[in-house]
Formats: sequence, C-alpha cells, structure tokens
Amino acid sequence: MVQIRPATPDDTQDIVTLLDALIAAGKRTIPGDEAYVRAHYTGGTRLVTHLALESDRVLGLQVLSRSDGASPYGTPEGWGAIGTHVHPEAGGRGIGRRLFVETLAAARAAGLTEIEAAIGLHNVEGQAYYEAMGFRTWRTTSERNCKRFDVTRATPLG
Repeated sequence: MVQIRPATPDDTQDIVTLLDALIAAGKRTIPGDEAYVRAHYTGGTRLVTHLALESDRVLGLQVLSRSDGASPYGTPEGWGAIGTHVHPEAGGRGIGRRLFVETLAAARAAGLTEIEAAIGLHNVEGQAYYEAMGFRTWRTTSERNCKRFDVTRATPLG
C-alpha cells in the first residue's frame, strides 16, 4: 500500500536512488546527487517535499517551493513552484494525484495563490499529468511549457 508523508533529511539517499532510476530511464537530465537532494528536496527553501512510499521504497516525490523571483524558470515571485517525480516502474498508479492532494493542502496552508509547473517541451507525460491535475498553460519558453494552477479555486483537481 502506498503511503504519503513529508520527506526528512534521513530520506536523502532514498531520493537519490529514485532520481538515479529516472536518469537511467531517460526521464531526467539534471543530476540528483546527495548535495542536490539536500539543497532542493530535504532542505533549502522548499515549503514541503512529499514522498510516496511502498514498503519503505520511494516511488515518487513532489516538491513545493515559494519563488523568490530568481527562479531559473522565471516563476513569478511569491508563486509556488512544483516538481514531481515518479519512479519509472510506478507510473499509472495514481501516485502523482495522491502527492498533489497533499501538496495542494500545503500550498493553501502557506497562503499561496498560484503554483507553476515548468515542464520540458518534450516531456509529454509531465504535460499530461499537470493538465490532469488542473494546471493550464499560461506561457511557453524555448525549452519549457509553463502551467499554472489557481490555488484559490474551489475544485482542487481538474
């Protein structure tokens, strides 16, 4: 049974293992070593990182940060910035949806009104996932399709 919980620094190596599996499957190009994970998923300026676990194996994660306006993706200051990663062997099991329920609650608790997902133009699975969650394209760059979610709307999932 899949359980969702916030990540802690003790989860760093398990998150590295997940990111390595995504790199090996060609679904991630950014390295995910321990220093990167500590800076972006278990520490740093994130608001929360939720993990999806089954038998203590990390099957997915979703991170939510508050943009300071200096985002490499151009996320507006004060908006949430979201990232989602699901193990290549765990796709299609509803893990992303379950993670987003928890992340949306955290976004509301933090007073965010908008969340942006900056997805690579060729990441068809990522585009479809965020559309299914209710994110809508609001701008496109040369490398990314940027989708936004209105946190204040009544229906949490599209």
